[in-house]
Amino acid sequence: MSAGLVVGIHGSELAAAERDWLAHPAVVGVILFARNYQTPEQLNALTAELRALREPRLLVCVDQEGGRVQRFVDGFTRLPPLALIGRWYRSHPDRARDLAYRHGRVMAAEVLAHGVDLSLAPVLDLDRGSRVIGDRAFSDDPDAVIDIAGWYLAGMRDAGMKCCGKHFPGHGSIAADSHDEIVTDARTLAELADDLRPFQALAAQLDAVMPAHVCYPAVDPAPAGFARAWMDRLRGEIGFAGVIVSDDLDMAGAAGAGDLEQRWQACSGAGADLALVCRPESAAALLCRIPDDRAVFQAAQEAVETLYGRAAFTLDEQLRVPEFRAWRASLNTLSGESK
Repeated sequence: MSAGLVVGIHGSELAAAERDWLAHPAVVGVILFARNYQTPEQLNALTAELRALREPRLLVCVDQEGGRVQRFVDGFTRLPPLALIGRWYRSHPDRARDLAYRHGRVMAAEVLAHGVDLSLAPVLDLDRGSRVIGDRAFSDDPDAVIDIAGWYLAGMRDAGMKCCGKHFPGHGSIAADSHDEIVTDARTLAELADDLRPFQALAAQLDAVMPAHVCYPAVDPAPAGFARAWMDRLRGEIGFAGVIVSDDLDMAGAAGAGDLEQRWQACSGAGADLALVCRPESAAALLCRIPDDRAVFQAAQEAVETLYGRAAFTLDEQLRVPEFRAWRASLNTLSGESK
């Protein structure tokens, strides 16, 4: 099986060349960034064009976690970092559960309303010293992560959005940033038990999982997303039956697998269904080197179809409900207080 590509595009409108390579059968989705966003109206126009390009249609994704990872800001609710929910959980667990639900529900409702299927969320890593994870994580306590994330997932689900837990088997306990360097976590499998627990406990509720670009040599010398041993553990011992999405193949942490084509081959060989290639230039170059054969990517196309968003209500309908408006206002307030 070959992993289908979820690719980045340059700007707020599609260029003619991008329309051409988005028609390649290897491309099954697009991931949007702040560079692709100007206004809600512009985003609606862009996602409508992306959805109309082909049939079956492309999956449209974003990272709309909140805090420092929120791609759509102006015109959207300012979402506090997930760590704020964890801080509430220590003293007021019921309030934290309610906050987690409204965070997931509002985020998903707003994103779906603008033609985006999926926010690659939530982070299930532990906040134990990672520079890149930090306040993106709910907590340093696996029991708290499991509890809070369950409510967050319920909010996403009630809005009509699928979910993606990341970064398996856990990136939060190693300081180095896999965006910038090859990262190794030398702990034994037994020592990784806390990091693994949220993925194990929530496996049945997760529609997708993103492996970390971290090497865990006690299990396999390759980064987890390129390691058959980790993918077999995720599918077998943990029992995850959903979609496996590689982290960005352009990241420095993926360099141990070779050049971009070799990285794509490695994550495909390990069992990934989808592979992120966030730099448009990289996506265009890779597409020149891989099969232009729809049959090769049929399984990947079927995988993305399980991740399509289906909004339970329109945003206008939800905004008529005072409670939903209050949820948005409270998140905006908490976001301001978290800075």
